[in-house]
This record gives sequence, structure tokens and C-alpha cells, in this order.
Amino acid sequence: MSGANLTVRRIDTGESPWVRRLLIGAALAFLLLFLVLPLAAVFTEALRKGWDAYWQALQEPDAWAAIRLTLVTAAIAVPLNLVFGVAAAWCIAKYEFRGKAFLTTLVDLPFSVSPVVAGLIYVLVFGAQGWLGPWLQAHDIKIVFAVPGIVLATIFVTFPFIARELIPLMQAQGNEEEQAAIVLGATGWQTFWHVTLPNIKWGLVYGVILCNARAMGEFGAVSVVSGHIRGQTNTMPLHVEILYNEYQSVAAFAVASLLALLALVTLAIKTAAEWKHKRQMAALAQLPPERPQESKT
Repeated sequence: MSGANLTVRRIDTGESPWVRRLLIGAALAFLLLFLVLPLAAVFTEALRKGWDAYWQALQEPDAWAAIRLTLVTAAIAVPLNLVFGVAAAWCIAKYEFRGKAFLTTLVDLPFSVSPVVAGLIYVLVFGAQGWLGPWLQAHDIKIVFAVPGIVLATIFVTFPFIARELIPLMQAQGNEEEQAAIVLGATGWQTFWHVTLPNIKWGLVYGVILCNARAMGEFGAVSVVSGHIRGQTNTMPLHVEILYNEYQSVAAFAVASLLALLALVTLAIKTAAEWKHKRQMAALAQLPPERPQESKT
């Protein structure tokens, strides 16, 4: 049976075994050169002077402040983008209205705008010489070079991820199940909670994971609006840059290794979610079809 499957695949793709091996080898070599080796270099440099120097670099007050700010920023940006992403995907996928194409373009805007440009936009709007700068100064409100500016910049660069993960999924599913639930008397919230959400939950999980990873690793936009104030407005990527520029390579790679660990944990969660989803789909595919009940009369 497996031989027949292999034969069919070979006929469909039209490729010989040596071509497949060459492509697989090239992909593995690329991953080894540009992913595995740099990752190994980060941990090697971080531990070059031993565990004591590594822990000392992570326990330094400025490093802790950067870690806390990174986690706080992600904790604010991800839930807000979760709400926006679900609402935008629902609106675009389930309804037809004027301006739908324009709204879709706006959702994709952060993908086409450089993060540095996004940061400059916030400086132009909220900076001391910006459009709202004098009013903010008069009311003692700090946006740029403070935590609110970092959060706003992070939200801007991450808000397409959840929406873009859900829009094609919702469009492929259509409206039939939601319409049937409403006809049967379900409210809007009941329809979303019991019909829509179960259908999109894995796409939602993937979008949240990608959004969180980008929020913790964002550099360009945050660098512009942060002001690089040590212990106050430096996130982990900015702290790594400062340490490296000061030739504190072990400390810089120690903090960078923590970012890499967070990325690996994110990847592990995503892989586990995909594996669980595939198992559930396989189990559903193996269920026998329901037999119609026989009449007792």
C-alpha cells in the first residue's frame, strides 16, 4: 500500500528521488547555517565566562527592568490585538460593505511600513514638537519616551497578526453555521461563543503566538519612541543593543539568550497546538458515520 502511495506521489510531482534528496539537503543546510548555528553561538557566548557571569548579567537591575517592561508591553498589546483581530476578521469575513477593501488594506499597513517609520509617526504626533505635544505637556501627560509610547508602537506593529490569521479561515468557513444558530434563537454572543469560536480557535491560537513573539522581539519602532532610558524605557532588545555597544558581550548575549529561550518556548507551544489539532482532526476523520435509527414500528 505504501509503495502504491509512493508511486502516485512520484507521478504527481514528476521528480526523481535524487532531486528530493537535493532539495531536502539544501533546506537542512540553510536551516543549519542561518538558524541553528547563530542560535548556538548566542548560548555559547552567553555562557563563555560560566554560569556565575550569566546569572549576574540577568540579575542586574537594568536587565530586570528591561525584562519586566518587555513582559508588561506584551501583556498589554496582545490582548488588545486579540480583541481588534477578532472584530476586524469578523467584520471583513462575514459582512459586505463599502470600504471593505480599504479596511483590509489598513489591516495590512504595518506589514508594508517600516517599524522605524511607525515610531517616527508617533514622535510626530505625541512628541514635544508634535501635533499634540504642547497639549500633552500642559497636562503633564507623557507618551513618547515613556511606557505608553512603547505600548502604542508595539500595538501598531503587531495588530495585523491575529486578524490576518483569522480572515482567510473565517472566509473559508462561510456564514451558514452562524445563520443557522441565529434562526434557532441564539443571541449574538451565544453564536460567537458556541459556533464561531470553536471553529477559529486554532487559528486564534496561532495568531496570538505570533503576535506575542513579535511584541517581545520588536526593536525598530520601540527604539524610536523609547528614548533609551536605562532602567525605565529599555525593553530587552534595546538593552541587548546598549550592552553590546558598551562591549559587555557576555551580558548582552545573556539577555539575548533569554529572548531566544522565549522564542523557543513560543515555537514549542505553537508546535504542541498544531500537533493536538492534527490529532483531533485525525480522530474525527476515523469516526464511523452515524447510522440512521431504525423505526420500531
